[in-house]
Amino acid sequence: MESTILSTAARALAFGTPLLWASLGEIYAERAGVVNLGVEGVMALGALAGFSVAHATGNPWLGVAASAAAGGLGGAIHAFVTVTLRANQYVSGLALTMFGVGLAGLLGNSFAGLALDHPLPDVTLPGLSAVFGAQSPLTYLGVLVAVLLWWVMFRTRAGLVIRSSGENPAAVDVAGSSVSVTRFACVVLGGVLGGVAGGFLSVAYRPSWTDNMTGGLGWIAVAIAIFAAWNPLGGLLGAFIFGGLYHLSFRLQASLPSELLAAMPYLFVILVLTLSAMRAKRSGMPEALGQPYHRGER
Repeated sequence: MESTILSTAARALAFGTPLLWASLGEIYAERAGVVNLGVEGVMALGALAGFSVAHATGNPWLGVAASAAAGGLGGAIHAFVTVTLRANQYVSGLALTMFGVGLAGLLGNSFAGLALDHPLPDVTLPGLSAVFGAQSPLTYLGVLVAVLLWWVMFRTRAGLVIRSSGENPAAVDVAGSSVSVTRFACVVLGGVLGGVAGGFLSVAYRPSWTDNMTGGLGWIAVAIAIFAAWNPLGGLLGAFIFGGLYHLSFRLQASLPSELLAAMPYLFVILVLTLSAMRAKRSGMPEALGQPYHRGER
């Protein structure tokens, strides 16, 4: 029994790692007031960039860096459209998803069936390996990033500006900070983190190229941001809960219908979104989320 619990915890960490990175990025973007439904597309771009660079150079860390850069570019496009041009955030995000997934599918055809000779190796940490075994360094780094982002958001002036940009952007203007710069930076940061999430899939988790590598994980990351009440530590918890659900969907295949197990993580997403909608007033949702800001408005 104990070994089963430890195995489930270890696999939940592995399955939850891309969800953690992507949901942290979405939490920061939405805290600043910008909804990004393009997470799936950003992850796909990150996966493609990471695999192609790691395959060409033989260096998986260069692949991770390329993933971050590709995700940041995707985030910058969304930020330009929604923050600078003040276009509809939902339409822009959906367009980014279609663009990213489509481009990754098109350009990824040349890598179909290829595997990396040098994937990102797992590591063991003293005191943790007995419980979680060997894990990707991006897993442990993701936990540290979650703690750091929580500290920045709730313990620094920069975090106060970010939260205020999503709650009361006019107050940020009055205080002398730029709402546009804050939102733009947070959306780009969200893209970088989403790109790393995609890179983890293609460089570390399953270091070979397959079509539709992200498999809907970007949409789950958006749900986790809501589940976490836009708190990075809540995102940490939510990512590994969903990671555990993914793992259980494989372990229970012998006793439950495969269709039900495959749908289980997504059913949980629907449940989370439904409950969040029912308690929207108490969920901590930023008041100005999804609303473009025009300087001078009160």
